[in-house]
Amino acid sequence: MAQPENTDASGSITAHGKASADGPLPLPPSVAAGRLSHAIFRVARVHHMLAGQLLRRVGLHPSQELVMMQLWERGPQRQTDLVRLLGSDAATMTRTIQRLEHAGFVRRQPSPTDKRATIVEPTAAGNALRREVESAWLELEASVVSDLPPEEQAEVLAVLGRIEASLTRAATQPA
Repeated sequence: MAQPENTDASGSITAHGKASADGPLPLPPSVAAGRLSHAIFRVARVHHMLAGQLLRRVGLHPSQELVMMQLWERGPQRQTDLVRLLGSDAATMTRTIQRLEHAGFVRRQPSPTDKRATIVEPTAAGNALRREVESAWLELEASVVSDLPPEEQAEVLAVLGRIEASLTRAATQPA
């Protein structure tokens, strides 16, 4: 699990690691310039790790469940639409779909109306995962919010939405 960071009396950022006679482990001074970014990185890493543990129980890896969720909710999709819906890139989506297909959870076929497009649809085995994936997501969400009252959950969602919008703007501006 991620270790929280603190600021010691000198203002240096520290992280609680394993108990040591010397106290908390110091983080590199360069982190001070990006404390929020570092915190987001740590939270995302631990969240991804826990999601991976929960999804392994059903034979999936993180992000594969997002593809399955789109297929369950929207039905068969063109692979290019999945790229757009999930904010992915074509190469990553191709690898994800290939892995899901190899596991027997989806099948791909040429579009009957556009031979350049590939349609992805869940198989019976893929549809059978739905309850288990939803259960894993409920467990993941419970872990995320276990110490947050509802008003703080709403505040966190609002702040994360603003952070995402800011990052999206920065990522789409020309270099």
